[in-house]
Amino acid sequence: MVTNANPPGSPSGTLLAIAVGNTRARWATFVGRELTPGGAEPHDGAEAALLAAAEQADPESIAIASVNHPAADRLERALAGLGVPIARIGRDAMPPLRHTLDDASTLGIDRALNAVAAFALTESAVAVIDAGTAITVDFVDGQGAFHGGAIAPGVNMMLRALHEHTAALPKVEFDPTARGPFGKSTRHAMQVGVRGAARGLVRELVEHFAEYYEAYPRVIATGGDAPALFEGDEFVERIIPDLQLIGIQRTIEHAVQA
Repeated sequence: MVTNANPPGSPSGTLLAIAVGNTRARWATFVGRELTPGGAEPHDGAEAALLAAAEQADPESIAIASVNHPAADRLERALAGLGVPIARIGRDAMPPLRHTLDDASTLGIDRALNAVAAFALTESAVAVIDAGTAITVDFVDGQGAFHGGAIAPGVNMMLRALHEHTAALPKVEFDPTARGPFGKSTRHAMQVGVRGAARGLVRELVEHFAEYYEAYPRVIATGGDAPALFEGDEFVERIIPDLQLIGIQRTIEHAVQA
């Protein structure tokens, strides 16, 4: 489904894909489906970094997906001065995603794009973990239909909640190096706790997906905290940092060819 009758670019042209999250923007360039990694910046530094990236890449078109519309609006205004066609996913082009949801209007564009990309890459039933500000775990069946999933707090959100809703627990940021099953201090115990909560959440949900599907799906992960949580975990098949950006490229490709 495409809401813009003339979506920008072509399947083989250079595309600058931008995913605007809750706290940062991530980008990459594509020539056709060939991805050249870009970068990621918190919102206060993203505008300058993206203008520099656009100047270097000289894209034929730009596509922006966002779960933070004020931040995306600012970036779109800044990039408009380049004179390059800009598409907003969800406004100018919709992810080509079949679903079984009761109300697809509530589905976050990030989850939809991750699902599109995950199925395009695996061509099989797949569980998709996105570990960022929030943790989402979603299921796409072997025919590419999105069945939904779960949304839970990310590890830093858990740590903030522990601090804000107790009298004695300190303010702590997630430390990827904090390992081991036994917290040797309060801070360490908080780290061990949120890591275990996140990893246990994922395993519990994927087990339920497998029971429903009567077979284990493939499991892939993305998001800023995915390497810290799942690197070296045999349960997760692949970590794909640019998964949502791949979904943007596939969406624009579909829109151009429709």
